Amino acid sequence: MKTNSLLSAAALAVAFAAPAVAQQAAPLSPQDLVTLSRLGGSAISSDGKLVAYVVTTTDPVSYKRTPALWVRSADGKDAPRRIDTGGSVSDPAFGPDGALYYLSDRKVGEAETTQVWKVDPASGVTTQVTAFKAEVAGFELSPNGKRMAVWGDIARTCPTFGCESDGNTALPGPGTGRHYKDGAGFVRHWDAWETPGNYSRVFSFDLGADGKASGEGRAADGPVGTLTGDSPNKPFGGGEDVAWAADSGSLFFVARQADRNEPTSTNLDIWHSKLDGGAPTNLTEANKATDNTPAPSPDGKWLAYAAMARPGYEADRLVVHLIDLKTGARRELTGAWDRSVASLTWTLDGKALIATAQDVLDTPAFRIDPTSGKVTRLALNPGREGHIGGVVPLSDGRLFYTRDSLDAPAELFIGKPGKAGMRLTDVATSALSARAPVVTQRFSFKGADGDTVWGQITKPNWIKGKMPSILYVHGGPQGSYNDSWSNRWNPRVWASQGYAIVSIDFHGSTGYGQAFTDAINRQWGGKPLEDLQKGFAAAIALDGQIDGDNACAAGASYGGYMMNWIAGVWPDRFKCLVQHDGVFDARAMAYETEELWFDEWEHGGHPYYEAPEEFEKWNPVSHVAKWKTPMLVITGEKDFRIPYTQGLAAFTALQRRGIPSELLVFPDENHWVLKAKNSLQWHQTTFNWLERWLKKDDK
Repeated sequence: MKTNSLLSAAALAVAFAAPAVAQQAAPLSPQDLVTLSRLGGSAISSDGKLVAYVVTTTDPVSYKRTPALWVRSADGKDAPRRIDTGGSVSDPAFGPDGALYYLSDRKVGEAETTQVWKVDPASGVTTQVTAFKAEVAGFELSPNGKRMAVWGDIARTCPTFGCESDGNTALPGPGTGRHYKDGAGFVRHWDAWETPGNYSRVFSFDLGADGKASGEGRAADGPVGTLTGDSPNKPFGGGEDVAWAADSGSLFFVARQADRNEPTSTNLDIWHSKLDGGAPTNLTEANKATDNTPAPSPDGKWLAYAAMARPGYEADRLVVHLIDLKTGARRELTGAWDRSVASLTWTLDGKALIATAQDVLDTPAFRIDPTSGKVTRLALNPGREGHIGGVVPLSDGRLFYTRDSLDAPAELFIGKPGKAGMRLTDVATSALSARAPVVTQRFSFKGADGDTVWGQITKPNWIKGKMPSILYVHGGPQGSYNDSWSNRWNPRVWASQGYAIVSIDFHGSTGYGQAFTDAINRQWGGKPLEDLQKGFAAAIALDGQIDGDNACAAGASYGGYMMNWIAGVWPDRFKCLVQHDGVFDARAMAYETEELWFDEWEHGGHPYYEAPEEFEKWNPVSHVAKWKTPMLVITGEKDFRIPYTQGLAAFTALQRRGIPSELLVFPDENHWVLKAKNSLQWHQTTFNWLERWLKKDDK
């Protein structure tokens, strides 16, 4: 991926814009972003005729969020119908008989816990499927519809789905102190303190003639003393971690042993349970890196799954593998394809696998031949793929899927590859069409090592002259500001405030091949900074409206780290910085974060005490004496990935040096800002900060 000059980058640029609207249309505001309806889980019936989906609405005054369940025909000819669930709703799924299952906290008597319910879409007759002592976090129906796998947080010693005790051994009393013993592993994870003795566990239940779960259930993790760990994996695992065998007789699931090594291990494995009360079998024991996304073939002969190769590296390439379930023979299927799969499913005839994967600035769907491993990119929105997800193959060759982009959040589509699919929902499309559009342009340039690096410029199309600019720096760092919608860091709402937003997929970004992703290792402040410097300059040269002398920079997580790094090593470039949940002191971070594998891998694969020089080489705290740029610091007290003390330390440094600075702390947010009122405050505070330092001429 090389280009010869900046001029060739300009020739490669691709511009795309939202549909034209009247010039007097109001720009997209933070209030709009927070209150836009959002698409939740979705499902399509086995005959491909009926679609179900969840839409969450936000009250514009109270900001209360309310999910609702909707159904409509897949041919789009009828109007959507709302299903009364009597409470919250999520995770819709159709059974083979056409019944629609879902999770709800609908109150029954004095009980108000999340359980599985089902409804007949035609008659509206509703049945409570489960009534366990424990909350149900998720479920998966068997192919024949006669059994159900459910999961939730259950004591490891509990033989069924919920006992009187949650098994938490960290609360011995008589006081309120949490007592973690030697070898506890995770003490806290993402945004919650751990409860040793209590894990996310999967149980299988038969469904009776009355449609209800019956019996005590069978634990997929087997007897106490065998497997102990979370399935689905925490904090982000879901239904993709659990899969029924084609004959509905056994279960595949993803789990990692929970022990003292868990904070340094990425060794997720795929386990097979016969649901007979015995211990499950580890199908991927030989691989000490991540194995996930089990996908049994429809004929029951094969298990496809995705696997990384390097232990301890959470951003390694996920390659598709196949296991012959009869002989145990296995082979690598997509080793020659330099992309990392994000999802995996079989076509109904078993002749192909459908995967999604990032590819430059898009996330398309791909067809994988299970015999040859040949990969074919599928065009579901020719010309501009955007972000494709939730793909479900249908028997007639069509695909059911979601698509979102920088222009708009996810909607449901159905169609065949080669032409744009039919949109089945209008969750936010019409609402956004009433707001002034922005335009986004892709561009490429020569970055570090002479490699081609891609970026995007997003700006309002109603401003004709120069406009102040924002350099956007994504987190991860193995991530991308690709053509997708975000409810948090959203270029469209920022551009709608009158700014030109420049985002750069620096070395370390995903979607460009594994070598490009790997290039950030031991280079946190090196190649990525060079790419950002060159990319910002390339954007300014490419687009004369970008005022490079009237600019701020902003980023979260790794992007927040980069703000702290820029403050010390590029201190004269920007008028202000916005730093959210960024690493300030690499030494403290090495001992304060929870998933140790991440921080250690990024700095050479060693704990800090073995190679302090690797961490100190790119440590922002070492350059505080050169800080001069005004900075807004944002953090959440429930952030255990980059603890809020890092933000407090950065703010202290700014105040001690007399640099104009502000601190925004959310007591009830984690590494992300998720609550509606908090999101609105986040945007208002950030935009007020930018307005303070950037002069705008909206002519």
